[in-house]
Amino acid sequence: MSTARLEFLGGFTLTVEGTVVEVPKTLQRLIAFLGLRQQATRAHTVGALWPEVSEDKALGSLRTALWRLQQLGAPVIATSGEKLSLAGDVVVDVNELVRAARLLSYAEDDRRTAACLLLDGPAELLPGWFEDWVLIERERLRQLCLHALEELANHRLGTGRYGDAVEAALAAMRAEPLRESPYRLLIETHIAEGNYSEAVQTYQSYRTLLDRELGVAPSPAIRALIRDLFGPRPAGARSLALSG
Repeated sequence: MSTARLEFLGGFTLTVEGTVVEVPKTLQRLIAFLGLRQQATRAHTVGALWPEVSEDKALGSLRTALWRLQQLGAPVIATSGEKLSLAGDVVVDVNELVRAARLLSYAEDDRRTAACLLLDGPAELLPGWFEDWVLIERERLRQLCLHALEELANHRLGTGRYGDAVEAALAAMRAEPLRESPYRLLIETHIAEGNYSEAVQTYQSYRTLLDRELGVAPSPAIRALIRDLFGPRPAGARSLALSG
């Protein structure tokens, strides 16, 4: 059984043997850097965490940080010469999220397990942290979760589980309200159920949102979904769904 757990989603938390360890912010940065990368050289680590000072001073800061972690009783970082790595028995919540997203490509039992985590709407990675290496990882996780939710919605739509498809599409919409693909999936699900009025309402809501926030119209692909509901129309005529 793992003795330590790191949580980065929603904020930094380190738990060792079931007890939360209070970690100073300077040490949190070192733990988080290695927790997100699993391993790195000392040179790479000091370059990312102490870029504003000389290499000698940065390496000294690293040695001090590693010593302070030992004093805290936080055995989460392993050292081997020039290599630093996360200790092998440390569980990281980000890794659990990544595994959940990848499970969507496997059996139905795995999809159910993954859906339980993804549909809750994973919290933001290390909110309030603005280092480049955090921002890059935050965007990677955001895109991973969005695509996983859309894959889940599409799979459920394809298997006729329309209620579940709606749930997954709405979760993706909550995560990124201006993204078109979850709206398209939601409209396709409503149409598959025969709920044409809901399909039109979803389109109209998205069209209004895009116009208000970005001053643009939905893509031809999503417009075509609604247009096809009404069949061929006389030249010059427009359906209510596409007007405005």
